[in-house]
Amino acid sequence: MTISKAGHADAARWPSPAPPALWQLGFRPFYLVASIFAALSIALWAAQVEGWLPYAYLRGPWWHAHEMLFGFALAVITGFLFTAGRNWTGHPTPTGRWLMGLVLLWIAARVLVLSPLAWAAAATNIAFPLAVAVSLGIPVWRARSRRNYVFVGLLVLMALAAGLFHLAHLGVVSPPPLLGLQLGLDVVLFVMAVMAGRIVPMFTHNAIPDAAPRRVAGLEVAALGAILVMAGADVLQVRGVPIAAICGAGALLHLLRWLLWRPYRTLRTPILWILHVAYAWIPLHLALRAMGELGHVASSLATHALTVGAMGGLIIGMITRTARGHTGRPLVASRGDVTCYVLVLLAAITRVGLPMWDPELMARAIWISALLWSAAFALYAITYWPVLTRPRLDGKPG
Repeated sequence: MTISKAGHADAARWPSPAPPALWQLGFRPFYLVASIFAALSIALWAAQVEGWLPYAYLRGPWWHAHEMLFGFALAVITGFLFTAGRNWTGHPTPTGRWLMGLVLLWIAARVLVLSPLAWAAAATNIAFPLAVAVSLGIPVWRARSRRNYVFVGLLVLMALAAGLFHLAHLGVVSPPPLLGLQLGLDVVLFVMAVMAGRIVPMFTHNAIPDAAPRRVAGLEVAALGAILVMAGADVLQVRGVPIAAICGAGALLHLLRWLLWRPYRTLRTPILWILHVAYAWIPLHLALRAMGELGHVASSLATHALTVGAMGGLIIGMITRTARGHTGRPLVASRGDVTCYVLVLLAAITRVGLPMWDPELMARAIWISALLWSAAFALYAITYWPVLTRPRLDGKPG
């Protein structure tokens, strides 16, 4: 008994050493692996086109769509939620070996989709969002942070979307794999809309108090509700005029929401305007989707307005800002940051704008956009490698 008490006393006096900086908070490894993967995606895409990966489980457009959603986007969402979750709840989120295990699970899922091990690829891609949901759910539950239960539920929905995609792709269930991808896109859109509504007006007010961004409760409910109605219609595979009407109404609601944030007041503050410009792609996505359902534009234009414009823009804006803030650096965009912002926005404009102007430019737009995208995230990975792998400048943990 005496030995046990002494042991406990020693443990209290000599706490276990903190993990290396890279494993002290979720944004560090997940932002790094996501940016590296985004930069390498063009090379992997080219390898598939050239037939250098003949035994891959997922190929061509299926691989591209799956990895943009369940690979890149989900990694960034995970890093953000683990980091914000600690602030929301006051309880620790994964660090050290636990965090390392989650990153390894994510990497395994990326590797396995390029192998012939179809069931292993499916299992890891379903397991990852579930593991993240549990990892976030523990601190959220301990804090009884009811406001943030929604993110745990959305992670579970991402696992369900991944499961639907893989089971359909393997021929186990009858709905098409595209339904799983669409559900995943709707979930990511909802996550972006919720998080942007929380942080963009707040960041704008904190940096430019006289900008006076506004949030109207009824409009917030209606704008987010429109996305949920659209997601429900997608699950039911509603097409044509009904879904076009839902998307059109959603476009107007999100446009009004964005205008109330007074984006024009942020033009001299790049770390803010990137978030505002990126959010503007959400009503554009919804408008293009309505037009696509009516046969006026190609449906891929709406998809890439969401994934390259809104998702890419919000992600590059947030991974620069949160990396700076959580490593004790000034919240001011560097020239490298602004270059990343411009490259991502040019990628979106190229991917959506060129084919809209001339459909015969589609192939050229795809490759130019991919190169711009890869350059942006390669620059981020190179610039932020030392930021993400070294301790905070102010000596604080995290």
